[in-house]
Amino acid sequence: MRWLVGWSSTATGALGGSGGYDGRHDDAAYGGRVGHDGETLHPVGSQLLWGDPDPLWAVGDWRPDEVRIVKADARTRVAVLGTCGATDEQLRVGLFAARGGALRHLTAWPGSYTAIVQVDRRITVCGDLAGARPVFHTPWAGGTAYATAALPLADLIEANLDFGHLAALLAAPDVPAALHDSTPYDGVHRIPPGHALILRAGAREIAGYEPVASLAVAAPPADPESAVGAVRDALIEAVRTRLAAPRHVPDIDPGPVPGMGPAERRAARGMPVPGIGADLSGGPASGTLALLAAGLPGMPGTLLGHGTGAGERLLAVTFNDLAVGGREAELERAGTLAANPRLHHVVVAGGEEALPYADLDGPLTDEPGPSLVTAARHRARLAAGSADHFTGYGARQVLDAHPARLADLLMDRKRRHLVRPVAALTKADGSVLVPARVYGAARRLARMPYRAGLEGLAERLMHRTFGSDDPTGAVGASLAALTWGGAGPAARWLTGEALAEVSVRLQGAAHRSGVGPGQRPGDYRARAALARHAMDLRVLEQAAEIRSQRLHAPFLDNQVVRACRALPETLRVQPGARAAILRTVLKGAGVTDLPPGWGAPSQASATAAARAGLRMAMDPLLTLFEAPLLAEAGLIEARVVRKALRAAAAGEPLPLDGLADLISLELWLRRLLSRRGTCWTGTPARARAVPAGIAPQRRAVSSGG
Repeated sequence: MRWLVGWSSTATGALGGSGGYDGRHDDAAYGGRVGHDGETLHPVGSQLLWGDPDPLWAVGDWRPDEVRIVKADARTRVAVLGTCGATDEQLRVGLFAARGGALRHLTAWPGSYTAIVQVDRRITVCGDLAGARPVFHTPWAGGTAYATAALPLADLIEANLDFGHLAALLAAPDVPAALHDSTPYDGVHRIPPGHALILRAGAREIAGYEPVASLAVAAPPADPESAVGAVRDALIEAVRTRLAAPRHVPDIDPGPVPGMGPAERRAARGMPVPGIGADLSGGPASGTLALLAAGLPGMPGTLLGHGTGAGERLLAVTFNDLAVGGREAELERAGTLAANPRLHHVVVAGGEEALPYADLDGPLTDEPGPSLVTAARHRARLAAGSADHFTGYGARQVLDAHPARLADLLMDRKRRHLVRPVAALTKADGSVLVPARVYGAARRLARMPYRAGLEGLAERLMHRTFGSDDPTGAVGASLAALTWGGAGPAARWLTGEALAEVSVRLQGAAHRSGVGPGQRPGDYRARAALARHAMDLRVLEQAAEIRSQRLHAPFLDNQVVRACRALPETLRVQPGARAAILRTVLKGAGVTDLPPGWGAPSQASATAAARAGLRMAMDPLLTLFEAPLLAEAGLIEARVVRKALRAAAAGEPLPLDGLADLISLELWLRRLLSRRGTCWTGTPARARAVPAGIAPQRRAVSSGG
């Protein structure tokens, strides 16, 4: 894991630090405070970026080119951590703009990064639009501590678990009002995507830097051709920024092993291949990135000081699931794409050991997420990847149309554009009643106020009447999504007390002053789905992390997200829109020779793999839920979940993603409570998150909304 952490104090000089901030401050001086017993306090394994009175550290295995600091004067500086395509002069211009209050400049460079600006005692930390690089904060020592990870802040304040947040994470994970700004740690808060945290001598403010479309006025009509061209330019620039970064060689191979070649030694030791690589699943998103990375100038596989200088082929990795078939067409398309002489194709075969739930051990992640149960599956693929590895994560969320966008079309009086998506749903379901049902649901949502939608969901949770929300097929999923918010797939297994807790949180959100997201329902639901996906991708990166490897998800870059949001709704709601947009992107980049069927939706589903994994891991899972921590917290009844696990393994039509939510949260809690140590030095052993564990109690859900 890699993160930033720092704080803004109310005092002019930090206790135990180097005194006041007078413009002559030496950044190499100690940046910390005095601990409980007079110890100096700083993060474990950190490098100090600047010191007192408002210090900032970078923690983890940051590469040298991923940490950049540009100063305008002794009181004004900007730190950018991550992959950023801005030059030093552009950083300086952005710093001057931020000094005057214009924050959007800090988020408009290509790449994926976190920008922190210090102007005298004012500190600004910018989050991203997707939520893949979040910012957290908590009150501490009379000021505010902030970080790009929640666990260090939880350790700092010895935070207990926020059971209300955990309940909302299971009952309504896609409803921002239920989660609000909370985290699994009580007292640690998250800023929303598209916002910045501004600290002035310890006082905090959260400001949005992105304009939000108005509910009262329809957006001006966008030209589809120019909008797709903007997506192409943003994607190409995102890929080019990664190619322009210095290459990094993983740890030197310590020597030969009898019977193993270099590639086998690297895989056995968990080391990635040097150079640039990409996923190549046969789907349109990963294929687009692989072809762009292989076709752009910059010798994608060449390392500085290595090779012939003529450029090496880009490593394309395809995962072949031998335990569960059904992806033969995708594998064939991936093989056809990999025939490109610029690509070196590697197929990773995964058997029963790569099924979901096959490996329930793993590292502790910052937050829980459903990808914990599939981390071993992804790690098997990534172990064969490169030091810099492109992935297509996020393409579906930024390009596809959320079903609730049909209500947006009705609000803008664009009814004729509903014909094709509704016809596709009718064809998939085979019922002549589908058009009336879908149109009726879209019309109800278009006329429903946000507050009424939250109150309706709170009522359903309180009375456990959310069974009708369970999606059955494409039509059922679309109808369930045509609301301001729906119950999560795991809600059916929660206790009445936990559901009541989430209901109270929703009612409190509905009655807040200035209620409403200020957006159309479809746009609002699409942004929430993107934030949820980005949060789970962050968990996956930590759980499946390969040493010295960087995963790149260009579809979640700020500039790509902005370009995708500018796509006309009338274009994105059409069936096959994502594949058509990416085909146009590749055509604009000079790639036209695509295999037949490229971009076709996969006929295989992750459901088969999840059910097979459940059957294989039934005994360990039943043992996991013999005395689960979730039951001690009052969120579930162990007997109910064990019964559901047996039923799902037997083939009953239960929501498997809901079981994945429950299992991953139980695994995360066990890893959190079994950890030793803390993220900080200079603190007593008790100074870590959840110091007392989970005490068995009847009423554990008590954090409120």
